[in-house]
Amino acid sequence: MADDIELNRLFWHSRRGMLELDVLLVPFVKEVYPNLDAEDQARYRKLLACEDQDMFGWFMQRGEPEDPDLRRMVRMILDRVQPK
Repeated sequence: MADDIELNRLFWHSRRGMLELDVLLVPFVKEVYPNLDAEDQARYRKLLACEDQDMFGWFMQRGEPEDPDLRRMVRMILDRVQPK
């Protein structure tokens, strides 16, 4: 039950109100987040604390986060949607 509550909370925090972010974050939290290890789950929660404009720049590949944890999470999300 606690996991369902946490997942629901993360789902709503992943909805940013900016379509470009929503289409990346919402499916990620639904489909990938539950299977991440604890460290990557913590990295995702850390990413959600960032400003939308920063995340937008990172996901549009106009820059990278300085923090290696955030950089790993951004790369993980982008790798999921970009063809190899």
